[in-house]
Amino acid sequence: MSRVQPQILLVEDNADNRLLVTVLLEDRYRVVEAASAEEALLLLPMLRPDLFLIDITLPGMDGIELLAELRRLPGSAEVPAIAFTAHAMEGDRERFLAAGFDGYLSKPILEERLLHDAVTSALRGAESGSGAACGGISSIQGS
Repeated sequence: MSRVQPQILLVEDNADNRLLVTVLLEDRYRVVEAASAEEALLLLPMLRPDLFLIDITLPGMDGIELLAELRRLPGSAEVPAIAFTAHAMEGDRERFLAAGFDGYLSKPILEERLLHDAVTSALRGAESGSGAACGGISSIQGS
């Protein structure tokens, strides 16, 4: 009997980053890719994601705006979201968490384990009903 894999909606405009994340996660998760916030919103009615992994710098609507829109939609308001971004300056992590992200993961991904840890922690946080992912993922960085 096979278990249903948790579904991740990856919103990333860079095709190489989408491919890398999908390859790293596809053994454990079903990754659905969107190249823009607008595409993600079009796909959402057909999906039941367990996690959003969202780039901050997207063409058109950025990742923070996308998250705000997702939080207003029924069925996605409680889905944990990780900011997946090259923004790694002092204060960026705090800014993204204050914007409603449950975790933060900086690019580039230097260790596969960091990505897996962030995803696992966010999903555990959602399962526990805490409304936010475990605090540990908020500090995961690829540096």
